Amino acid sequence: MPADPSRPPAAVPPERSACRAAPAPSPASAVASAVAFAAPVAGLLLAAGGGRRLGGRPKALLPYRGRPLVENAVRVLREGGCGPVHVVLGASAADVRERADLSGCVVVDNPDWAEGMGSSLRAGLASLAGTGAGAALVSLVDQPGIGAEAVARVRRAYRSPATLAAASYGGERGHPVLFGADRWADIAATAEGDRGARVHLVRHAAELVLVECGDVAEAYDIDTPADLARLA
Repeated sequence: MPADPSRPPAAVPPERSACRAAPAPSPASAVASAVAFAAPVAGLLLAAGGGRRLGGRPKALLPYRGRPLVENAVRVLREGGCGPVHVVLGASAADVRERADLSGCVVVDNPDWAEGMGSSLRAGLASLAGTGAGAALVSLVDQPGIGAEAVARVRRAYRSPATLAAASYGGERGHPVLFGADRWADIAATAEGDRGARVHLVRHAAELVLVECGDVAEAYDIDTPADLARLA
């Protein structure tokens, strides 16, 4: 029997989608994520070097824009959004305390500074235990070409205490480096000599987030007398 054209067509039930909406996160997990993301990122400045190739001049006290170089490094961390700021001293620590304005910083003495950067990294991470920091953003005192914008970019890579991120320059890893608090114990256990956190970074290369900073910073070091021209 032909269809009556005066009758509206029967309603066709909508097809059910094969995809399901993702379930909303539970209140507990949402709160945990918010707390983790809001945790402070501490600045950890390694400034213990004795400047062996600079004739034994402590790098922290090299003059830069009329003040000790360590003050510039502290300012960069603060302006990049890090806090609190912990400063690890070693060579001529008493002189650095006397001549540099480190007010507001937690100053950490590393009596084993001559063993290399690893000892300073261990001392610095140990000083951050119990502070509530979700991560440590590690910078070096002798890299004045790295400014607050690079620090801020790497700091913004923080997502949780498991975050592992570093600045990159043309795709090459450099400083600053951000270590989530969950990683501190392993880093401290493997940081020896001048390797710093290199063992941990190699082991966990697949988890490392590189943040390109080559357009806003220069990652040179002040290591030799010729490098001092960069401080002029």
